Amino acid sequence: MSKKLSMDELNRLDISAYKTTEKFPYVIVLDDIRSMNNIGSAFRTGDAFKCAVIHLCGITAQPPHREISKTALGADESVDWLYFEEGAASRQALRAEGYQIVCVEQVQGAVSLEKFEPVKGKKYAFVFGNEVFGVNDEWIQEADFSLEIPQFGTKHSLNVSVSMGVVIWDFVSKIIA
Repeated sequence: MSKKLSMDELNRLDISAYKTTEKFPYVIVLDDIRSMNNIGSAFRTGDAFKCAVIHLCGITAQPPHREISKTALGADESVDWLYFEEGAASRQALRAEGYQIVCVEQVQGAVSLEKFEPVKGKKYAFVFGNEVFGVNDEWIQEADFSLEIPQFGTKHSLNVSVSMGVVIWDFVSKIIA
């Protein structure tokens, strides 16, 4: 019979060790995310999969904030983040650092997630947009490409925090394989 592992048995990094460990070559970009629960979830996902940094853009709230921390459970202290009033400034910073900009959105010509083959050595910035309106057109026009998560039910989208988890897990699992 299996037993649940204790926190000691999980052998997790503490915040100072996490800050100095090598991160995977990706950034999470949150553009105009209105829900602080979704922002907190992005920090949890970023922590779980050693995100280089999170870009918070536009109306996206910034830590410290009680509503973000409630979902982040401390990950808002471990994962580095930057705030950009305008998405254009985030794009400029990402381009200057050599990131491929990848929108996670249902657009014409999007690559289906299962066909996405990240190139080892390249850096990726995954852009997630507003819960109602999706990724802003400026991001889509400037992106290197877009990814779409295949869906088979009656709804046409997933919650943004679920999309983040699916895409980031897929990316990390493919680059460590």
